[in-house]
Amino acid sequence: MRKHDLEESYEQRPRRTRRARFDDEPEPTRGGRLTEAERVRLARLREDAYTETAIPDGADRWSTWGEAEQGPLPRPDWVITELAAVDTELGILKTGKEADVHLVRRNLPGTEGTVLAAKRYRSGEHRLFHRDAGYLEGRRMRRSREMRAMESRSSFGRNLIAEQWAVAEFGALSRLWSVGAPVPYPVQRDGTELLLEFLGEGETAAPRLAQVRPEPEQLRELWFQTSAMLELLASQGLAHGDLSAYNLLVHHDRIMVIDLPQVVDIVANPGGLEFLARDVRNIATWFHSRGLPERLTAVPELIEELQEIAGLR
Repeated sequence: MRKHDLEESYEQRPRRTRRARFDDEPEPTRGGRLTEAERVRLARLREDAYTETAIPDGADRWSTWGEAEQGPLPRPDWVITELAAVDTELGILKTGKEADVHLVRRNLPGTEGTVLAAKRYRSGEHRLFHRDAGYLEGRRMRRSREMRAMESRSSFGRNLIAEQWAVAEFGALSRLWSVGAPVPYPVQRDGTELLLEFLGEGETAAPRLAQVRPEPEQLRELWFQTSAMLELLASQGLAHGDLSAYNLLVHHDRIMVIDLPQVVDIVANPGGLEFLARDVRNIATWFHSRGLPERLTAVPELIEELQEIAGLR
């Protein structure tokens, strides 16, 4: 076939047109099954693995502080922000369906440093958040291919969900710590890894409320602290969403709240009031099982009070 014929044939060939994006759909920043943040994190790990400079003190990595989303101001004095710091893995604290919690020591070479809790959400390839539909109501992403991928539970979508849980928990911790709630200080978020204040002594974690056997006086005090925490969350328009004696710690005789990826906006979420009421009933049941009289918990009255504090009555 002559060159002229080839050019004519090419011109007559139907051309493929690219699908138009929605008006509110941003330019794609992710590809494949990994989020962009996860790609950057993995690339950085590969660079560290091939670096010619040995990491000091036998540590496992350089500090990720510089690349991470950082915690709220004012930061506690113990937070190490120097980029020359290193992180050393000390072991695993807890395994779960959605995330594992590890102990990590961050220090400048030659110094003792500080111990942190590293909460790492599992890859979308290995787990599925089977309860996420109700919790995610009220904090949906804008209409986009990301939202459609999450709804279809594709591999890409599950990875996005994991990142959204990490973002939600870090945001909730930052907000609540800033208003004085009894939560661990959120040091940083790097992809799906959160570095948090470690609540414990040395390398021993503070006990969960479910593990303690308080005397009657201490039991009452812990209930008053718990109800005050619920009031503070309600004042921010929030409910824990999955409150139990297993995600409350007793640290230095004080109630501390952990595990907040599913925090619920009780105003925007259609099921917000039910999440709030369930939190109260669940934790009150534990206190009743330890001998606290129901007249002290006054569950119906407390639920109404929390609704009023949240501006829903």
